[in-house]
This record gives sequence, structure tokens and C-alpha cells, in this order.
Amino acid sequence: MDSNRRAAIIVGVLYIIGTAAGGLSRVFYGPILGDPNYLIKVSENQNIVIASLLVLTMAFSLAMMSVVLYPILKRYNEALALGVVLFRGALEAVMYIAAVINWLLLLIVSQQFVMAGAPTASYFQTFGTILLKVDVRSAGVLSIVFSLGALMIYYVFYKSKLIPRWLSGWGIIGAIPYLAAGLMALFGTTLDILMIPLAVQEMVMAVWLIVKGFNPSAIASLSAKQI
Repeated sequence: MDSNRRAAIIVGVLYIIGTAAGGLSRVFYGPILGDPNYLIKVSENQNIVIASLLVLTMAFSLAMMSVVLYPILKRYNEALALGVVLFRGALEAVMYIAAVINWLLLLIVSQQFVMAGAPTASYFQTFGTILLKVDVRSAGVLSIVFSLGALMIYYVFYKSKLIPRWLSGWGIIGAIPYLAAGLMALFGTTLDILMIPLAVQEMVMAVWLIVKGFNPSAIASLSAKQI
């Protein structure tokens, strides 16, 4: 198995691991944070800790994905390849880690709230509200970073023909509503349905990379340009 085929499989697997971990994290923390009595709910179980571990798994997987892609993407455009490592690697990982810290702070606040007898009006509730608002706004920033990184990846894929153009074109189109969802979240409006097209595309692409790999003729063409 050559290095390009191996890289395609690794990238596909990392995409699946990252997306699966991210999706599962929402199952664990979504119902809790959406509950009016979220401070009590958070203190009653450790689901938010499990969600945090899943998000860290997602952060590591997607950051590694950008590193594995870099040697391939830079054959076409080194600046965009570096942009992918920056946006889909470093910045995205930092944002995920920040989200985890925010959740763990919320867990501490909820535990202190319950220990204080769950007063109807307290600074615990104020602090909890602030942490929730930070979570929504930071999720918006993360979506913007994610979508910009995705646009870089799929632009290179489209121009280089490393994967079928219908698949990379789908990624470009799907990144636009994803970006819009991030911008809306900055103003406190959450509309996750806008993220679905890109999420589905990335899973289709992941399977394609595992089964088919990168286009051999495109790889040969990019390699020839370096000679």
C-alpha cells in the first residue's frame, strides 16, 4: 500500500471518528443544557464529563486529519494547506478545548448551586446563564472556523480533482449554510439544520476515501509538478 492510499484511509477514518464523537457528545449534553433546571440536571449526573471526553476525541481526530492532509494538499497550494492545518487543526482544537473547559466550569457551578440548597435567585444562576451564553457564542465561532477550513479543503480537492468534483463541490456548497449557522449563533440563534448538508457530505467523503482513496491520476499530476 503506497503512502497516498494509506493517507486517504487514515483521513477517512479520522473524519468518521471525529464526527461520531461529536454527534455522541450532543446526545449526552444537549438534553441537559436545554432543560430549564439545567443546573440541577448537570449536578445529578456525569454526562457532561462523558461529552467532554468525546469532544476532546473529536478535537484530536480532526486536528490529526489536517496534519495527514497537509503533505498532499501542499502539492497543489502550500498556503491553503497551511490554512487547513491552522483552521481545521490548531484553531478548531483550541475552540473544542475551550468548550470543554466551559462545560466543566458549568459542572462545578451546578454542584455548588445544589450544595447551597438551590436558591431561587443566586449568583450561581447568573454565572450558569453566562456560561450557557458563552457556549452558544463560542459554538458560533467554532462553526465559522470549521466552515472556513472546510472551504479551503474542498477548494483544493475541486481544483486538483483528488476526489470526484461532485463530492468536493458538495462540500463547498455545504460549507456555506454551515458558515451561516455560525454567524447566526453569534447573535444567539441556533439552527443546527444548516449544518446537516456538510455533515452528510463529510461522512460520504470519508467512506469514499477509505474505499477508493485519492484519484491516482490527480496524485500523479501533482507529483509531476514538483519535479
